[in-house]
Amino acid sequence: MNRVVLMGRLTRDPEIRYSNGENALAIARFTLAVDRRFNRRDDQTADFITCKAFGKQAEFAERFLHQGIKVAASGRIETGSYTNRDGQKVYTTEVILDEIEFAESKAANEAARGSMGGGYQSAPAPAPMPGPMGAAGDGFMNIPDGIDEELPFN
Repeated sequence: MNRVVLMGRLTRDPEIRYSNGENALAIARFTLAVDRRFNRRDDQTADFITCKAFGKQAEFAERFLHQGIKVAASGRIETGSYTNRDGQKVYTTEVILDEIEFAESKAANEAARGSMGGGYQSAPAPAPMPGPMGAAGDGFMNIPDGIDEELPFN
């Protein structure tokens, strides 16, 4: 099984290209800085992983992703090689993404960008999920009064 799940911050805005032909396909390419826990000297380091997205995921990246934003992404590793102009063989490794999701709140993202000195436009906040009991401002549903006695895990 070839499955990868990553969480990290974009190192720069995604590069967007479109394929040739009648049905042009969007292709997004970007690098994620993924933190390693800690190494032997307790220094936090990161791996820089090249990612590619196609179609709807690439259009999402073009519209909402920018340098510094934290995302969770999943896909598969793809390796390849080519011969450069100097005749040397170059090996490549990248993650072909199936899914991309925001990994932090809008406020946390803006705070992180503020510390990076970026002046980027924020992605819109996701629409609240409709629910029979309504939603609280923190994203959790309101529990009606008096229901505590009915919950099995008091």
